[in-house]
Amino acid sequence: MIELRAVDKRYGTVTALRGVSFTVEEGEFFALLGPNGAGKTTVMRILLDFTRPTAGTAWINGIPSTEARARSIVGYLPENMQLPPYMSGRAFLQRQAALGDIGGTSRATEVDRLIELVNMKEGARRAAATYSKGMLQRIGLAAALIGSPRVLILDEPTTGLDPAGTREFRLILERLKLDRVTLLLNSHILSEVEKLCSTAAILDRGILVVKDSIDRLVREGETLEDAFVRNVGAHGAV
Repeated sequence: MIELRAVDKRYGTVTALRGVSFTVEEGEFFALLGPNGAGKTTVMRILLDFTRPTAGTAWINGIPSTEARARSIVGYLPENMQLPPYMSGRAFLQRQAALGDIGGTSRATEVDRLIELVNMKEGARRAAATYSKGMLQRIGLAAALIGSPRVLILDEPTTGLDPAGTREFRLILERLKLDRVTLLLNSHILSEVEKLCSTAAILDRGILVVKDSIDRLVREGETLEDAFVRNVGAHGAV
């Protein structure tokens, strides 16, 4: 469903990605891990066509990511979700659904469904200026799910959430597995990644260090955090 082929990305003299290649299968929950500056967000920006690779290609469902039709099946949640402070979550979702060409009656039904899914029934009519970080992220996830996308790209979706909010977010995402949604997740909360995802790739300084199932990455007696430190440390020693 997602494929990168020998992708390089340079910003002037800075190389953000070096020959990165990997695939994500349909229905797979895939984690993109790495220290700050490893290139994780750059990978997502290339898939979303916010930026273009210097070399190599990226594909979504067999279509180059540079083509708008590739992104028609994609939902995206950025790390720092922003809404106009005067706008309610419901109004924001209605606008996003309209931009997604969802008609009047269907639009109202879709917005109601998503507000319930992300547990925002009580706050959806309030102005975004009154929202906590968790409420903003819930509305952002609802917006990403408009139109039932087949691919979901989430960039640090639980940053700033308390443990209860993080757990609730994970439970919402787990429901999407039943619908064969493909998830590409960037997160530093490795304990949650280990519970949610089946596969992970670790980037360091723009290089793909390892990609494997989490079961194989994590050795007996280890956590995913241990495996992460071991792989990044081994790469740094080279």
